[in-house]
Amino acid sequence: MTIAVTVRDVPNDVRDELAARAARAGQSLQEYLRAMLIETASHPSASDVIARARTRVDATGVRLDREGILTARDADRR
Repeated sequence: MTIAVTVRDVPNDVRDELAARAARAGQSLQEYLRAMLIETASHPSASDVIARARTRVDATGVRLDREGILTARDADRR
Protein backbone atom coordinates (compact mmCIF):
# COMPACT_ATOMS: atom_id res chain seq x y z
CA MET A 1 0.00 0.00 0.00
CA THR A 2 1.34 3.40 -0.92
CA ILE A 3 0.46 6.71 0.62
CA ALA A 4 0.51 10.26 -0.63
CA VAL A 5 2.88 12.77 0.95
CA THR A 6 2.34 16.51 0.66
CA VAL A 7 5.11 19.02 1.25
CA ARG A 8 3.90 22.56 1.82
CA ASP A 9 5.68 25.90 1.64
CA VAL A 10 8.39 24.85 -0.81
CA PRO A 11 9.98 28.03 -2.19
CA ASN A 12 9.32 28.62 -5.88
CA ASP A 13 13.01 28.62 -6.78
CA VAL A 14 13.51 25.25 -5.08
CA ARG A 15 10.51 23.77 -6.87
CA ASP A 16 11.76 25.16 -10.19
CA GLU A 17 15.24 23.70 -9.69
CA LEU A 18 13.86 20.28 -8.77
CA ALA A 19 11.51 20.36 -11.76
CA ALA A 20 14.43 21.24 -14.03
CA ARG A 21 16.50 18.37 -12.65
CA ALA A 22 13.57 16.02 -13.13
CA ALA A 23 13.17 17.17 -16.73
CA ARG A 24 16.88 16.63 -17.41
CA ALA A 25 16.52 13.12 -15.99
CA GLY A 26 13.51 12.51 -18.26
CA GLN A 27 11.17 12.20 -15.28
CA SER A 28 8.18 13.99 -13.91
CA LEU A 29 8.73 15.96 -10.74
CA GLN A 30 6.75 13.33 -8.84
CA GLU A 31 8.90 10.48 -10.22
CA TYR A 32 12.09 12.39 -9.45
CA LEU A 33 11.11 13.20 -5.87
CA ARG A 34 9.86 9.65 -5.27
CA ALA A 35 13.22 8.25 -6.39
CA MET A 36 15.05 10.73 -4.15
CA LEU A 37 12.95 9.71 -1.14
CA ILE A 38 13.47 6.00 -1.78
CA GLU A 39 17.24 6.49 -2.19
CA THR A 40 17.47 8.58 0.98
CA ALA A 41 15.46 6.10 3.03
CA SER A 42 17.54 3.15 1.78
CA HIS A 43 20.69 4.43 3.53
CA PRO A 44 21.12 4.96 7.27
CA SER A 45 21.58 8.51 8.47
CA ALA A 46 25.02 9.59 9.67
CA SER A 47 23.74 9.77 13.24
CA ASP A 48 22.46 6.16 12.99
CA VAL A 49 25.85 4.94 11.72
CA ILE A 50 27.65 6.75 14.54
CA ALA A 51 25.23 5.38 17.14
CA ARG A 52 25.77 1.81 15.87
CA ALA A 53 29.54 2.29 15.95
CA ARG A 54 29.38 3.58 19.51
CA THR A 55 27.23 0.61 20.51
CA ARG A 56 29.80 -1.79 19.03
CA VAL A 57 32.66 -0.02 20.80
CA ASP A 58 30.77 -0.16 24.10
CA ALA A 59 29.94 -3.85 23.60
CA THR A 60 33.43 -4.95 22.57
CA GLY A 61 35.55 -2.49 24.50
CA VAL A 62 37.80 -2.20 21.45
CA ARG A 63 39.11 1.29 20.92
CA LEU A 64 41.65 2.41 18.37
CA ASP A 65 43.54 5.65 18.37
CA ARG A 66 44.17 7.68 15.23
CA GLU A 67 47.43 5.93 14.46
CA GLY A 68 45.87 2.49 14.82
CA ILE A 69 43.10 3.37 12.40
CA LEU A 70 45.51 4.80 9.82
CA THR A 71 47.83 1.81 10.13
CA ALA A 72 44.94 -0.61 9.57
CA ARG A 73 43.73 1.44 6.62
CA ASP A 74 47.17 1.52 5.02
CA ALA A 75 47.66 -2.22 5.55
CA ASP A 76 44.50 -2.87 3.49
CA ARG A 77 45.93 -0.84 0.60
CA ARG A 78 49.02 -2.98 0.16
